[in-house]
Amino acid sequence: MQKAKTILFRADSSSIIGTGHIMRDLVLAQKYAQKGAKVIFATQELNGNINYKIDDAGFEHVVVKNNSKKELARLIHNLSVDLLVIDHYGIGYKKEKYIKEKTGVKILSFDDTYEKHYCDILLNHNISAKKRKYKNLVPQYCKVKCGKKYTLLRDEFYKEKQKKYKKSKKTTVLIAMGGADTAELNLKILKVLEGFSNLKVIVVTTTANKNLNRVQKFVKNKSDVELHINSNKVAKLMAKSDFAIITPSVTVNEVIFMELPFIAIQTASNQQEVSSYLLKNGYNVLKRFDRDKLEFFIDLYKQKIEFINFIHLSKKEKKIVFQMRNDIRIRKWMYNKEPLNYKKHLAYIKNLTKANDKVYFLLKQKNRYIGVVDLSAISHKDNSAELGIYANPDLKGYGSLLMTIIIKYAFSVLHLNKLYANVFKENQRAINLYQHFGFIEREVKQSNATEVLKMELSYENR
Repeated sequence: MQKAKTILFRADSSSIIGTGHIMRDLVLAQKYAQKGAKVIFATQELNGNINYKIDDAGFEHVVVKNNSKKELARLIHNLSVDLLVIDHYGIGYKKEKYIKEKTGVKILSFDDTYEKHYCDILLNHNISAKKRKYKNLVPQYCKVKCGKKYTLLRDEFYKEKQKKYKKSKKTTVLIAMGGADTAELNLKILKVLEGFSNLKVIVVTTTANKNLNRVQKFVKNKSDVELHINSNKVAKLMAKSDFAIITPSVTVNEVIFMELPFIAIQTASNQQEVSSYLLKNGYNVLKRFDRDKLEFFIDLYKQKIEFINFIHLSKKEKKIVFQMRNDIRIRKWMYNKEPLNYKKHLAYIKNLTKANDKVYFLLKQKNRYIGVVDLSAISHKDNSAELGIYANPDLKGYGSLLMTIIIKYAFSVLHLNKLYANVFKENQRAINLYQHFGFIEREVKQSNATEVLKMELSYENR
């Protein structure tokens, strides 16, 4: 009978490092164990560690003193290790090379930030990971595994995705800022959410969170806030939520798999690539904690509004925008009153990817496309932009909602100081709407025998 392979995982967790390395390693360890391998973890006993998770999973666990390459090499020899899995920023190329040459062990290295490695298998399971970026960073014989194809998800996610839970009457938001919450954002986010009514909040954290006592004290006696510590039912909590506030880390893989809308707040430099990927693909990302921006996105989710940038429109949505813009009820208030050509419409949208002074959004609420808002002629010199909106002509009563959203976006997300709008003087309905939101008439211009009002709104007067 063939001897079972021995696989050694080298990883750590703490209030400073976080808990993500151990959690994803446990998923891979289970896969190896299911194939008959003997799995052992080697970890340090750092403050705020979650080594108990290893014990709970039924795996053997040995303690190491530090990141010594010699100690690890001795451990590999003493345990007759066949495969070493390294998931540690403190054990890089030089130590991997030393261990490989001393022991001959096969090495699998986790990587998130395109570092140089001396390994047989390289695993980067982030959705943004690109295999080509590892050229010249790993040996030629190294097998590189990248992207969502290799995403490590616990079995609970596959099980819970199949279930249908009755949602709360209140909008449920899940906060998952990492088991250790190293950026200390749980309390800041909870304080932002206090300003919203009819919300149910679920906070997921662990005993590795050095601010856990403060969080517990804050949520005490708050009936609409649930605090889950060391939970093994995160997938179920996601399934019961309407949206989540997370870090752009491995949690992104989980919420996307669960089809849960989210706001990602970057908390560390090693999250930069995932953040950029999410932004490029139309997700809501904050490069750092920003109360105004967070409030804006929470408000959108609470109202079940999707804010779709034109550069991320689907084919169906491009046609919907085309039909709205070509409707005579919209065209009559445009400078160009002629029907649009569809090919030119598509070309214009394509060119928006190159423009840095224009942003156009299609807004959707509860499966209804309610209109278009835009900011053009954005000037960083005086922090101003020209505003435009048009509501879906087949729906009624959405003008004020569209105006509210684009003004908040301009001042809270882009941090502009001034907005202006050009409105035909005969369009009294539009003038009334702008005046209702505090716009002031500045001047009258002439355009093709038509008088146009230039109206202005400053940040101070909004």
